[in-house]
Amino acid sequence: MNRLHPIRRRQLVALVTGALLTAGVGLAAPASARIQAPERATDRTWTQTPHVVNARWGGHCTYDRLVIDVRGYVPEVTVRRTAKLYYDGSGKPVPLAGKYFLEIRLHPAQAHNDAGHSVYKGPKLLKIYLPKLKGIAMTGDYEGYVTFGAAFNTRPEYKAFKLHGPERFVLDVKHANVC
Repeated sequence: MNRLHPIRRRQLVALVTGALLTAGVGLAAPASARIQAPERATDRTWTQTPHVVNARWGGHCTYDRLVIDVRGYVPEVTVRRTAKLYYDGSGKPVPLAGKYFLEIRLHPAQAHNDAGHSVYKGPKLLKIYLPKLKGIAMTGDYEGYVTFGAAFNTRPEYKAFKLHGPERFVLDVKHANVC
């Protein structure tokens, strides 16, 4: 009896399984509904502008965290220190208490759908009682930019990064251990 070597058998099973899975996934959605997900946040293979859908925060032992949730991919994000916060478009000052501020801008991004309705479900202006983070505000959804402001009583030392699955931008602000 002619038998396959165990290594060849495993290779054949893996090949056939991969082919069947690929065929099954390919039949699951029509070609017009597929959008290729980027391998990295900087990969521009998405065809739609990402939607900013939420902002949330949390306190940890040695840092406060601000998270901005995105549907699609996480676009380019800039974080800069600013003396004051202003609403995009109107230029009116943001009534957020604090001595130090960070402006967080996502581009390209939008917080509304193609019909102009908001898809953003997070806070628009909120006072927060964490060791460092004292407030956040959504300051703009204007011409392909979504902008947030964060307020602090002391100069923030922060680390910014992107996480995937789900897509989100993270800002960690360091503080003394409170645990």
